[in-house]
Amino acid sequence: MAEITRKRQGEMIRTVFEILLGQPEGLPAREVLAKAENRLGLTEFEASDYPNRPGVRRWEKTVRFATIGPVKAGWLVKERGRWILTPEGQTAYERLTDPEQLMAEADRLYRQWRRDTPLDTTTTPEPSDEAVEAVGLLEEAREDAWGEITAYLATMNPYDLQHLVAALLKAMGYYVIWEAPPGPDQGIDVIAQADPLGAKGPRIKVQVKRRPDQPVTVEELRAFLALLGEGEVGVFVSTGGFSKPADALGRQQERRRVTLIDVGQLFDLWVTHYERIAEPDRLLLPLKPVHFLALET
Repeated sequence: MAEITRKRQGEMIRTVFEILLGQPEGLPAREVLAKAENRLGLTEFEASDYPNRPGVRRWEKTVRFATIGPVKAGWLVKERGRWILTPEGQTAYERLTDPEQLMAEADRLYRQWRRDTPLDTTTTPEPSDEAVEAVGLLEEAREDAWGEITAYLATMNPYDLQHLVAALLKAMGYYVIWEAPPGPDQGIDVIAQADPLGAKGPRIKVQVKRRPDQPVTVEELRAFLALLGEGEVGVFVSTGGFSKPADALGRQQERRRVTLIDVGQLFDLWVTHYERIAEPDRLLLPLKPVHFLALET
């Protein structure tokens, strides 16, 4: 990657950080890359395709590779296809205004991380074209996979999603004693308990919302909390996440115990307990692991 200088890499990273300033929840990686391209413009080399992969530009892969150091420095978080600037990253952006200085500090922190991680296989600071391409392709593959999973869940029949949550609870060792039948929503979709007779532990009431583009509001969470009896535990699953007021209300509860689960947490639990999920129920969200050469962060 000799055609890409450290100064140019620093310009890329500063532009990425600038785009993410004021975005506490981050932005999709592809959106960040498109905005950075518009702001920076591309050199002829950056705009060119890889010789062995016509139609695959160097630009996106180059920027993704340049973020390795900032990620290990704790300046940038990559989470399910979104890039999020951390407070430390904002401080670095404000303090290290020279692009080369920014990359030098990122390199220093990266090397420190490497010393603390002796088994790491990340590529060297001057990687080959193939390594840069591989890192970018792996990131894009992960983002595409997550996009397919969220799109699948977003179009799932609401009662299938409800049954998916019930199947997950069973795999986690709980006994599901009731699932809501089709009909008007009464606020509770699943009831589970720790043992068949309900003699141990609290009863668990679950509400499931399949609304990918609309977070649960604080009013909806209050309505759910009102359905919890003394000693009962509430679990609210929402594929659209939770508004900030709703999230704050959930965390502030002391008397009524409630757990809020968004689509990412639901997926993580599904993966963790996948082998214990009943075979027919796995078909609700069937998964297959794919192995890649680990050349990335």
